Formats: sequence, structure tokens, C-alpha cells
Amino acid sequence: MIRWLVYALAPLLLLVIAATMASMLGYGLLWLAGDILPLAKVISKITLVLLLLSIFPLKNYLQFSWADLGFAPRVIFFKQMGHGLALGLLTLLPVLLTLYWLDVHVWDDTRHWTVGKIAEKIGLGLFFAMLIAVGEEMLFRGLLLGALRRKMSMMAAVTISSIYYAALHFLKSKSQLVYADLTPGSGLKLMAEAFANWLNPQIISALLALFVVGVFLAILRSRAPQSLGLCIGCHAAWVWQIKVSRDLFNVNLQADSLFLVNTYYDGVVGPLVSSWLVSALIVYGVWTQWQAKAARGD
Repeated sequence: MIRWLVYALAPLLLLVIAATMASMLGYGLLWLAGDILPLAKVISKITLVLLLLSIFPLKNYLQFSWADLGFAPRVIFFKQMGHGLALGLLTLLPVLLTLYWLDVHVWDDTRHWTVGKIAEKIGLGLFFAMLIAVGEEMLFRGLLLGALRRKMSMMAAVTISSIYYAALHFLKSKSQLVYADLTPGSGLKLMAEAFANWLNPQIISALLALFVVGVFLAILRSRAPQSLGLCIGCHAAWVWQIKVSRDLFNVNLQADSLFLVNTYYDGVVGPLVSSWLVSALIVYGVWTQWQAKAARGD
């Protein structure tokens, strides 16, 4: 039990170390470069970079190959990404259409949109969504899920990796410190505030939704030994649609169905996403059980 707990808490220790280093590096960067960005944002970005960089030494330490992380041969990998993009569109587009139909999302008519501007938003959105998906999937469904699966059951590994995936999205501080008042300890103060944000009751519905998202992606990853491309494609499609939706639409704070989204987070993720993906997982579970019975001839 103690060993199991150590394995479960080891990623948290890595996260604390990365955030602490980012707090000190962030202050040093602003001290050298000047008032270019808020310290909280600098720390957040550096923490993410450090976590992504940690993949490579940890991969070697765990003696993981790229195949162990879930990467298939190139042709298969890109085919998986294409299937994942289609799955991501299929699973999130109905949610966005429902939110538009219920007037939770309304067209932003304060901005002048042209075909060129919309195409630019769509193109840039896909590019950044792909970058985010590659990094996060390598970290969570590649390294973390793979490492946990070596030490515990699949269900436990999926649950713990999904908790970390969801929680990382809320490791944020919203305090805006004046540049002239920054001290070497300012970053640590913001870091403590960011971890305390996990106790913020406003994040609960979005945290639960992202946990379900993590479970969904982890189950995709478990379908085959080398299926990370499927997760990357699906994840990218989700992020892409959310980015484009936030650019083109506003959240109607007077909508009767506003409870379906979490306005503290992004105005998309929330109870509707949770219930929709849970329903999809139930259908998938029933289908796989039926297939298994058919294969046994029951």
C-alpha cells in the first residue's frame, strides 16, 4: 500500500519541483528582460516547459522506448492522428452546437469577421491545438500512464493520470503583481496561490469534466500498445474547436442553461461535456462487452 502511494504521489513531487524552479527562473527572466509579461504567466509557461522537458530524462530512467510511450510507426501514427481528429470533431461538435442552440454561446457581432480572418483563426487554432496535444499526450497518456501501469492496475493508472491531467489545468494564480514590487520570493508566493486554487469551489464542474476527458483519452490509449496518435488527434480536435469557438462566440451569462458550462474556466468545459463523454464511455463499454460475448460465442 505504501509503495502504491509513493508511486501515486511521485508525479506531484515532480510538479512541485518544476513549479519551484519555474518560480525562481521566472523572477530571474523578468529581472533580465524587464516588464514583458506578468510573473504568474511566466511561471506557468516555464513550469509547463520543464514538465515537457522532463519527459526525455524520465523516459531514459524508466527505460521506455518511443513505442512504450505509444508511438506507432510513422505511417500508422499519422493515420491514427487522422482518425483521432475525426473522433474529436464527432465528440465535441454536438456539444458546441447544443450550446449555440440553447443560447449559451452567442455570435460575437461586435467584431468584423471576414472569410480571411475566420480562416486565419481556424488555421492558427489547429496549429496551436496540435502543439498542445502532442506535449500533453506525451506527458500524460504516454509517460505518466505508461509508468503507472507498470506499478498498478489499469483502472488505478487511468484514474490517477486523469486526476493529474485535470488538476494541472487549474494550477494558476490570478494575482497581478506590479513589476516594481517583485522580489525573489514573489514567484514562490504565486506558486503557493496556484496550488491553493485546487481548493477553489468554482473549478469543481470543470475539474470533473477534465477528469472525464482524461479518462476518455486514457481508454483510447489503452486500446492498443501504440495508439498515442489517436489520443493526440482527438485532443487536438477538441482544443481546436474550443479555441475557434471562443474566438467567434461569447458566453451569454443570462442564458437559462448557463449551468451546462463552467464560466470560471473557459465557458465550454463543464457538466454538459462530462455527461456527454460519460455517455460515450458507457456506450463504448456496452459495445466492447457485446463484442467480447460475440467472440466467445455466448
